[in-house]
Amino acid sequence: MRLIILALFFHYRITNPVDSAYGLWLTSIICEIWFAVSWVLDQFPKWTPINRDTFIDRLSARYEREGEPSELAAVDFFVSTVDPLKEPPLITANTVLSILAVDYPVDKVSCYVSDDGSAMLSFESLVETADFARKWVPFCKKFSIEPRAPEFYFSQKIDYLKDKIQPSFVKERRAMKRDYEEFKVRVNALVAKAQKTPEEGWTMQDGTSWPGNNPRDHPGMIQVFLGHSGAHDIEGNELPRLVYVSREKRPGYQHHKKAGAENALVHLLCLSSKTSNIGNELIILCSKLHYTSMVCFGQVRVSAVLTNAPFILNLDCDHYVNNSKAVREAMCFLMDPQVGQDVCYVQFPQRFDGIDRSDRYANRNTVFFDVNMKGLDGIQGPVYVGTGCVFNRQALYGYGPPNLPNLPKASSSSSSCSWCGCCSCCCPSKKPSKDLSEVYRDSKRDDLNAAIFNLKEIDNYDEHERSLLISQMSFEKTFGLSSVFIESTLMEYGGVPESANSPTLIKEAIHVISCGYEEKTEWGKEIGWIYGSVTEDILTGFKMHCRGWRSLYCMPLRPAFKGSAPINLSDRLHQVLRWALGSVEIFLSRHCPLWYGFGGGRLKWLQRMAYINTIVYPFTSLPLIAYCSLPAICLLTGKFIIPTLSNLASVWFLGLFISIILTSVLELRWSGVSIEDLWRNEQFWVIGGVSAHLFAVFQGFLKMVAGLDTNFTVTAKAADDGEFGELYMIKWTTLLIPPTTLLIVNLVGVVAGFSDALNSGYEAWGPLFGKVFFAFWVILHLYPFLKGLMGRQNRTPTIVVLWSVLLASVFSLVWVKINPFVQKVDNSTIAQSCISIDC
Repeated sequence: MRLIILALFFHYRITNPVDSAYGLWLTSIICEIWFAVSWVLDQFPKWTPINRDTFIDRLSARYEREGEPSELAAVDFFVSTVDPLKEPPLITANTVLSILAVDYPVDKVSCYVSDDGSAMLSFESLVETADFARKWVPFCKKFSIEPRAPEFYFSQKIDYLKDKIQPSFVKERRAMKRDYEEFKVRVNALVAKAQKTPEEGWTMQDGTSWPGNNPRDHPGMIQVFLGHSGAHDIEGNELPRLVYVSREKRPGYQHHKKAGAENALVHLLCLSSKTSNIGNELIILCSKLHYTSMVCFGQVRVSAVLTNAPFILNLDCDHYVNNSKAVREAMCFLMDPQVGQDVCYVQFPQRFDGIDRSDRYANRNTVFFDVNMKGLDGIQGPVYVGTGCVFNRQALYGYGPPNLPNLPKASSSSSSCSWCGCCSCCCPSKKPSKDLSEVYRDSKRDDLNAAIFNLKEIDNYDEHERSLLISQMSFEKTFGLSSVFIESTLMEYGGVPESANSPTLIKEAIHVISCGYEEKTEWGKEIGWIYGSVTEDILTGFKMHCRGWRSLYCMPLRPAFKGSAPINLSDRLHQVLRWALGSVEIFLSRHCPLWYGFGGGRLKWLQRMAYINTIVYPFTSLPLIAYCSLPAICLLTGKFIIPTLSNLASVWFLGLFISIILTSVLELRWSGVSIEDLWRNEQFWVIGGVSAHLFAVFQGFLKMVAGLDTNFTVTAKAADDGEFGELYMIKWTTLLIPPTTLLIVNLVGVVAGFSDALNSGYEAWGPLFGKVFFAFWVILHLYPFLKGLMGRQNRTPTIVVLWSVLLASVFSLVWVKINPFVQKVDNSTIAQSCISIDC
């Protein structure tokens, strides 16, 4: 119905031009058509929203039978950090502690902390974290507390005695809180010490220089802190494996930021082994956690036993596990025998702590996570949003899902070719240079290479065929020059080849984590996290969907993960700028959904429409800033973009407004989103559109044309000025200029409009209300931005300040009109009176 009304509305608008303001009318028509197309791209993928429920008890009944070893799949957690001075180590420590305490078999959990800044502060804080985990993990599991991040558990304002029947709980909780406060003191002392770097660089406890003193030129580093053969908790139980990783960096190499760090972890995880296959001399017992056990991949010493789990869960360093059963929630989908085979990842919604109650800048992104993502789940699955996602490892390696069509099985004695069924076209008898079995293997390899690979077909090979395929250059060009790594990628359920021994694994681990390993391979192009955009998450998920995989959306009642978001206006706009710039980069790349991925025919049309919407939305900033300027221009020039309305035209306008309201109400009903969240999302869509999105478009084109790259700093995660103190901090940035300008010109336009109406007489008031309504539409959408500009203002509501300015201005104009003596006063006196009335 809204589409029909929209078509009738545009028919009226186009067939009724405004001759006296033709330029303004044409601009408004172009803008409104773009908004309509944008709405269609956003609305169509929401036709089949889905709500999913999980049944964890059924998962346990199937895979955790009493008296038998757990058959749940292993999971590797990835936690990424760069600069510990901007991403506080205490936040990262809480994330790690919440992972180590998850409700999942300890031998199935491994946590990898990727330090892409090679900071000794990150390493030292992880030492303290591992030590505190020996107390924290058994406490969490004994009393089943939630959440299992200590900072957020102890800060809860709830009755912590509820449902706790153990008499020792109060005593142990007090002791644990005291231990945590001591842990915080130690970590904060490390942070204070790291504020000033020594001239000679950092030194470890044994007197040797820290290998990562130069963050742009250092060897790869790895340290196992906890694990199945490492330190136990205070009750003697095993703990999940905790590994520190810092990949090698050298000048002259492109390291690809976060995506490159994630791929380096994937390289390592494939070179795993079972504990029984590794000699004890290779396992570092980390109960004392000496720095002398630090391993540099540049040297011939390795101190880690790495895992090779079939599933990978990646988290930002500021996103902790809020629901200890989150992994089980994901396994309900990934280990489902009917659904799980074709699932590339399970995405959880992002939820945040520390946001002001009114969510002034729409930090929660509720409309996106509770409306758009549910709609995508009914097509081919939600997009990957960079964190809180559980991956199928095989999907990251570029394999197609198992439901891809099987290749025909041809016998080696057959005289026909598997490509066309005829030997004469591609295997001419004049040059029988290859055995027929070799021709069959080569043709089959080429078929596999097209997908990139189909793991289901590879399973049909015998060991001789597999070894021949692995030795082929096509595999080496894809995965790199590591035969052990290549063969490990073919193992659907993890593990390493039985033939691999300890020295081989050490040698291969050194090789695959080197900074030059990915050169001339498909890493970052077709497999792993995809390079080419600052929003590598969108690209990575898009490539998987193009191969025929589907993703699922999991929204447990208790949020699975929680993180922190920048609540300051400038930080929030810079965050949105980064996302928008990534979308523009994808739009200008070969991976643009407008033309990429049509060959396989595996990406559904509505899913493609959703991806198109994710990469074209920054371009809405151009018509949006023009449209928001129109009210002020109309008020200042006395013209308008709409002619005098007839009765029929009034019906179309009224019908359009009603249809907009009804579609919004419908979304509110099935999604559970509040009206306030919907309105905040609408407001920040305008604020971000006329600032961050606009700059992203220009920066994207500058990067493509002139090669000018933009470096982004990590957003600060903490505030120092009390509760929500960061919210009121004003940080000037060029992003504030366009919306500030729009606010000023529209306020000036309102005052000028009233002045003109007062001078023109009664007949001018009718058209004035339409123009003023248009201007107030812009001002109300920019109102949160105005509040951010004005700061705390001694807690005076911004709306009071705004209305006082407007009323003072209008009152002054009315006074000028009715008082002949005041008409002689010059403009400077009027301005002074406005200021005095406002004060």
